[in-house]
Amino acid sequence: MTIRIGDIAPDFDVDTTNGPINLHEWMGDSWVFFFSHPADYTPVCTTEMGRTSQLIEEFTKRNTKPLGLSTDTVEEHLSWINDVNETQNTTLTFPIVADPDLRIAKLYDMIHPSQSETAAVRSVFIIDPNKKVRLIMTYPMSVGRNFDEILRVIDALQIGDKLTVATPADWRPGSKVIIPPSITDEQAETMFPQGWDSIRPYLRLTDAQ
Repeated sequence: MTIRIGDIAPDFDVDTTNGPINLHEWMGDSWVFFFSHPADYTPVCTTEMGRTSQLIEEFTKRNTKPLGLSTDTVEEHLSWINDVNETQNTTLTFPIVADPDLRIAKLYDMIHPSQSETAAVRSVFIIDPNKKVRLIMTYPMSVGRNFDEILRVIDALQIGDKLTVATPADWRPGSKVIIPPSITDEQAETMFPQGWDSIRPYLRLTDAQ
C-alpha cells in the first residue's frame, strides 16, 4: 500500500508493549510520531528508542504521542526495553507495536525488498489529530534519525496550521515565517497586523505572533 501526504493514516488494531490499541482511538486529539525499526536488539534502534524516551517531555509539549514499531513480539520488545533503559539511561514508557507477521509494516509500506524481506526500514510518519499523514521520511537501516529535525518539523506543521503560514529553509521556532502567495496583501493586513517584509511579491516574511 502506498501512503501519501494528506491521506488518512490507515487504522489498525494491534498488540503493543502497553497493551492492545486501536490507532485512531489511541491517538485521540493528539499528533503521533509513528516510527519503525528493523528489529529488536539492534544497535541503531536501541539508541533511537532511547532518544525518543529521553525526549518524551518535548513530544508532550507538542501534544504528540510517540509510537514505535519493530517486527518482533511483545515479549521480545519488553525484554529489549530493559536493554534500552540500561544502555540509554532512560525509562521508556511509550508503546511499541508488535508486528512479527509484518502486517502493519506492509500496511504502511515499511518493507523494502531490496533492503530486506522481513525487516522494516526506518520510516517516520507524522500524523495530525485529524488522522491525516502530514510528513513521511524514510531512512536506510544503517542511519539513525535526526530527532532535532523530527521535533522541528512538528513545530513547523503546528505553527503552519495555527497561523496559515509556511516556513522557510532551516526554519526554527522564533524565526520569521512566510505568508503564502494564496493570501492577498489585503487579507494579510488583517491576518498579520504586525506587518511583513516583501522580499518579492511572492516572498513575504513576517514574525510568528
